[in-house]
Amino acid sequence: MQGRLRPAPPPRALLFRALSSSPPPKGGGEGGSGVPVKQVTRGDLAEALDELRGRVREAAFVGLDLEMSGVTSAPWRDTFELDRDDVRYLKLRDSAERFAALQLGVCPFRWDPAKSAFVAHPHNFFIFPRKELSDCPSHEFLCQTTSIDFLAKYQFDFNTCFREGISYLSRAQEEEALQKLNLLHQDQTSPSSTTSEGDGDMPLERAADILFTERMKMNFKEWRDVIVSKPDSHLLGNSECVAGQFQTVFFKMRPAIMLNGFSSHQLQLIQQVLRKNFRDLVYVCTFGEDDTSEKRVVYSDTDDDRILLMKDVQEDLLKSREARIKSAIGIRHVIDLLSSERKLIVGHSCFLDIAQVYSKFVGPLPSSIKEFASRIHKIFPHIADTRHLMSVNQSVQKLMKQKSKSLSSAFSFLCPASDSYAMKPSSLSPVKIEVEGDETKSSCFISGAKHEAGYDAYMTGCVFAQLCTYLDIKFEQLSPQDNLATNNKLQKHINLLSPSWNSGTMIDLSCGMERPEPGYMRRYPAPVYDNIVLIWGFMSKVRPKEIKDCICKVFGPGSVSSVFSIDSTAVLVQFEKPESVNDFLDLKAVLERTDSAISIVHPLSTILGGGRTRAEKYDTCRDICSSSESKYLFADQAEAVCATSENQLRENADDNLISGVHQSILDGTVLASVNKGDATKSGSKNEGDADITCQRILDALHNGRALIGRRMRS
Repeated sequence: MQGRLRPAPPPRALLFRALSSSPPPKGGGEGGSGVPVKQVTRGDLAEALDELRGRVREAAFVGLDLEMSGVTSAPWRDTFELDRDDVRYLKLRDSAERFAALQLGVCPFRWDPAKSAFVAHPHNFFIFPRKELSDCPSHEFLCQTTSIDFLAKYQFDFNTCFREGISYLSRAQEEEALQKLNLLHQDQTSPSSTTSEGDGDMPLERAADILFTERMKMNFKEWRDVIVSKPDSHLLGNSECVAGQFQTVFFKMRPAIMLNGFSSHQLQLIQQVLRKNFRDLVYVCTFGEDDTSEKRVVYSDTDDDRILLMKDVQEDLLKSREARIKSAIGIRHVIDLLSSERKLIVGHSCFLDIAQVYSKFVGPLPSSIKEFASRIHKIFPHIADTRHLMSVNQSVQKLMKQKSKSLSSAFSFLCPASDSYAMKPSSLSPVKIEVEGDETKSSCFISGAKHEAGYDAYMTGCVFAQLCTYLDIKFEQLSPQDNLATNNKLQKHINLLSPSWNSGTMIDLSCGMERPEPGYMRRYPAPVYDNIVLIWGFMSKVRPKEIKDCICKVFGPGSVSSVFSIDSTAVLVQFEKPESVNDFLDLKAVLERTDSAISIVHPLSTILGGGRTRAEKYDTCRDICSSSESKYLFADQAEAVCATSENQLRENADDNLISGVHQSILDGTVLASVNKGDATKSGSKNEGDADITCQRILDALHNGRALIGRRMRS
């Protein structure tokens, strides 16, 4: 369990100073770090928000971090080095939309010139997307077992999250709820509307309904007669004016009776009785703070008074529902605060965090990376990614060489304890950090630990402050009025986010374009997407090397640059030449339409075996990743998305072309030459026969294309 800090004597503040703080204890998360992190749940959000406003307003920058219920919904949705920018974004969008944000960490850092130190205020907000509005759908989200197990390992408090987590409405959800409310209000206040819940009369067929309505009519008449005959009697209070089973109460300075203990069916009958028999009695339904309804019958002696009464009721109802919507905004108030203050937001490898913030607190994520960058840039105009900053400075690259770029690794290395700092190969003075908690009741402060959003936001800010010293930024020259994001030495690194650890690129939020990440060492050749074929659905026993070998038998030894495995059911094949893409797709189509032994013994039969193999150009990846379908295996996902397109000869090839290709290759040399490729039978042909035969197929395809082109021109 995380240790709780003992309360300090009020009103003295809790101060913890370190040289960029000290790293967490070995073993990660099994003990407190000594850094007090304020824990915020739904019960104390308002108080924490009031305090946070001042902290953010004074801050030079704000550390931000999220903890989520998962990262990838399927192995193939993980980000790969070969992903194109639009495909990579769609994968990250899927993650942000399907998984929940469980914690939001916010840590404002204020520069104190008198102390020559930053003063940090880490906050850890628990989040749970419970249903707050009755007319809004319940939230659904995925949990990835590896992520949940990871959080449990670091003692994540799931009970507090699920029971006391703060709910939210996104800006889009708030706007939709207000639009619905305004339309409802317009309908209810229009001249054609009525005050009752149902305009049509219910047929009184059951004896119980007939008896009930007659009894209600008698009781209402008796009560109304008392009010009319003794106008001042209701002023004596509830205990003095009892007519039948009703007691008089007051509603907006008018005598009224509460309707308690009636079923919904009986309430409908009551409204029907009032409409048909009592012009001066009005049925009124209002809602309390807890959204429970209260039904009344109110006496209104004139038509004008009745109109005024219902207008007041509808206005009150509108205000109460608007207040209900505003209260449901919840944790989004924190995001709105950060956005309105236009402060520099600092994260570590934070593209997914920012996408989560947009998805949960702004609205549905846009379909393109450029549109996302444009929208998020308006909300957070200044974002710094510490992972990117680690890659732009040669001194940091040298220090971090062959070391992990994870947040905990960077914090341990760049922000060590003061007693070990002299051992590090850096002569730069560390940035001093003070962690302050000025609450008189410090029970809401808990010693922070790794992979808690509040503490991770604090670590991110510490790493950022230290990285700024490598950029030769002098915090001593920073005044409270200065905007750190516009600093000449930092500005060129702002709004450049690393989309994933293995992308080798940075996304420029100012334009939505990717650029190479400095110092990144590629594992695969740089992708040329016009040269890539997507293949899926082959037999599970086929391995990427076998796929490369069989393709090279047809197209030549150096025809394939790389084969990348998406999962056990799909690969990306990059050819050396772009024309090889169409050649492969056409050849595959011909072989599948050719009813002969050639299609069985051909080298590509390794891939085509089983009859379920599909192949398309790389652009199909975008369509597959953008689909709302959610299948675990890529082949199943692709089939669900591409179910409408048949895997047969490409549209630009007709039956005449297939027939011509079939006849051109159907001779005695084919079987022998292909068998030679199996090293089982060589026949009487020389070593080049396999190449000759495969080349014949390709030549026939090229000749067929030329023939079709001439037909189209004529």
